[in-house]
Amino acid sequence: MKILMAAAENDALPRGKVGGIGDVVRDIPIALGKIDQEVDVVIPGYGSFSKLEGAQHVTSLEVTFGGQQEKIDIFKVALKPSAENSSKNVTQWVIEHPLFAIGGEGKIYCDDPSNRPFASDASKFALFSAAVAKAVISDVFGKIDVLHLHDWHTAMVSVLRAFDPEYQQLKTIKTVFTIHNIALQGIRPFDGDESSLKAWFPYLAFDYSKINDPRYHDCYNPMRAGITLSDKVHAVSPTYAKEILLPSNIEEGHFGGEGLEHDLRYAAETGRLHGILNGCEYPDSAVAPLKLKALLKLCAKEVIKWLGDKPLVDQAHLIAATRLEQIANIKHKKQPLVLTSVGRITDQKVRLFQEVMSNGKTALEHLLTILADDGVFILLGSGDKKLEEFLAKIAVNNSNFIFLKGYSEALSINMYNSGDLFLMPSSFEPCGISQMLAMRAGQPCLAHSVGGLSDTITHNVNGFTFNGDTPQQQAENMLSCFHSVLALKQHSPTEWATISDNALKSRYLWRDVAHDYIKHLYSH
Repeated sequence: MKILMAAAENDALPRGKVGGIGDVVRDIPIALGKIDQEVDVVIPGYGSFSKLEGAQHVTSLEVTFGGQQEKIDIFKVALKPSAENSSKNVTQWVIEHPLFAIGGEGKIYCDDPSNRPFASDASKFALFSAAVAKAVISDVFGKIDVLHLHDWHTAMVSVLRAFDPEYQQLKTIKTVFTIHNIALQGIRPFDGDESSLKAWFPYLAFDYSKINDPRYHDCYNPMRAGITLSDKVHAVSPTYAKEILLPSNIEEGHFGGEGLEHDLRYAAETGRLHGILNGCEYPDSAVAPLKLKALLKLCAKEVIKWLGDKPLVDQAHLIAATRLEQIANIKHKKQPLVLTSVGRITDQKVRLFQEVMSNGKTALEHLLTILADDGVFILLGSGDKKLEEFLAKIAVNNSNFIFLKGYSEALSINMYNSGDLFLMPSSFEPCGISQMLAMRAGQPCLAHSVGGLSDTITHNVNGFTFNGDTPQQQAENMLSCFHSVLALKQHSPTEWATISDNALKSRYLWRDVAHDYIKHLYSH
């Protein structure tokens, strides 16, 4: 079987990842290739990937877009073989056009103003989708059996397949749409903006009822289009596939289907929706854990590097450098508990930390009070500026909290491998990879029992979970759970060792995911 995957990210290419899509698009093709499936992966070149060593220009095509013909260039990228990427059945492609580098060379996503959300990205990915459709009907990839579209960025392919006479032969190819995060839908106006459906494809006659946004009726919703127009719909964990069938009430902490629950229920009722958990790679050799002083030294080295990379001093980096030096000089009576957290700083990830408790202090401040002198909490990540400021402010006033504002692959690996307890209190989590990376190193997680976190962590077996009907309850239960976990670590070392060992032995294999893809998504 020949599968073409189209996505915005692909971590098989250097710097081709922003979030979880990049991990999936890197790993699942290899797993499919190892069971004799042929997989081609295509993403935009972003003005960068076509310049990689091993990139070869294959062809140029003309694509109708914005009322004119646009020239797109298609490259095949040969990766240097390694144990991680080796599969003779996987081929990497990138498509180039100046619009794909609109945010800057190599930048995958743009930061558009709040009054025009997704504008630059939506135009960029609409052209990319048209380019993919044109490349398929032009036989660039050879005969395709399955067209697998990842998230809203590639959903326009399903629209062109359904409504554009030029691309009608795409209807003979089974099309699968994966929902990585239903909260991001890429909504744009139908008309009246240079980033709108009619600006991109002025000639297109479409069925409004299949692709309009149910809340903003004058807007096109790519995520909805992918759901309604694809043959199969895939959510990235079984629990998330159930959660998105429910209505959302953000104030009460229920994220649900974000307005698309009716379409998703119909997809479930007609046997088109499947929840399949993402997998994780399990290397043969593990990274040795670092003692706290060595981990702090590595953190300090990274912070100094960040400070040197910027013309202006970042306050968060200065706070982290000061705190690292202070903690390194403390002589602890016993081995401190090392709490870790790695991830993008978004509302989804840290909202519960911000929840204000009855005494006016935030849940994070309460957690650090419970931790006291028994340990240190190291949080690595960057993202939303206001949330970064919130974490930096907490770091100023709490000597047991280090906020490392940025990202470092080496640092993240050592945090996964050297921590005692990984915190993941996400408000929602379609699948999650961080918890799997921590668990494979034997670090149990304390997590909100939602989405893929619920599917990978069993309370008091291989980790610890909490829930609650409102953000307030969730925050209270998180703190109560942490209090119990701390007591368990201090007073029941044998039970703690068993839970850590169970986390280490937990397996979520891409090989199993690949078999499920074939059975539930690709087979007719």
